[in-house]
Amino acid sequence: MTIYSMTGYGKGIAEKDGLKITVELKSVNHRFLDLNIKLPKLLAFAEDGLRKTMQSNIARGHVDVYVNFEDVRKDKCKIAVDFDLAEQYVLIAKQIQEKFGVENNLHVNEILRISDVVTQVADETDEEALSALIKEACLQAIENINAMRAVEGEALIKDLMSKLDGIKNVLPKIQELAPIAINEYRTKLRERVEEYLKETPIDEVKLINEIAFYGDKICTDEEITRLYTHISHFESIVKEGGPIGKKLDFIVQEMNRESNTIGSKCNYAAITEYVVYLKSEIEKIREQIQNLA
Repeated sequence: MTIYSMTGYGKGIAEKDGLKITVELKSVNHRFLDLNIKLPKLLAFAEDGLRKTMQSNIARGHVDVYVNFEDVRKDKCKIAVDFDLAEQYVLIAKQIQEKFGVENNLHVNEILRISDVVTQVADETDEEALSALIKEACLQAIENINAMRAVEGEALIKDLMSKLDGIKNVLPKIQELAPIAINEYRTKLRERVEEYLKETPIDEVKLINEIAFYGDKICTDEEITRLYTHISHFESIVKEGGPIGKKLDFIVQEMNRESNTIGSKCNYAAITEYVVYLKSEIEKIREQIQNLA
């Protein structure tokens, strides 16, 4: 399955018998699917169907949906007048005139400009045709935005896998350095004890126990094994494709936890350098994942 980013733009146009619908989609990152639909009042009846079409085709992201309607027919949609609303404005104008003694200059053209007094209304036979055009234009826009999101998604995955390879290359180096760290600790500990005790014989058993305790303390085999497991899981999810952002985000949290544990266990400079790199790459991966659907 295709992997999509959450950022993109798409446009679709559908027209028939003098009716033209244009749908534009703009999407950015979001934890869930968040639709912001803007369409003319004339098309308010189609919002529910439009929302369902979007939900069936886009998994995640904040998506602005802009719908534009053009009617070039000779017999355009009917005009409806809200006479009750117009009457209220006329009565209020008279009341203001009587109360304040000012001239009543409310004319018909002013009333016609008042919001909601005059509206366009599609007759019942048009609603079905308009709904079909809206869906057609929406599906075109979705196809176009997904094409753009797929290209960006592919680039993101390529970058993520490159960073993941870098992490895999570092883990064996950390494992190789652990015995060296123990040997250096053994040497330094013996030197300090000899310096402190001078002529007094060293208790080899206690020294060995101390070294063993230190070796167990800095042992990161379990954490590195779990990191390999998380990396393998990460790769398998990427191969499956589809909406993977949330799944990968959880795995990266676990990877970050293991790298923090490795860092807290090891105070050996050479290992610390690798841990810093490890945490830096995991953080970059986490940031990139926020762009995936």
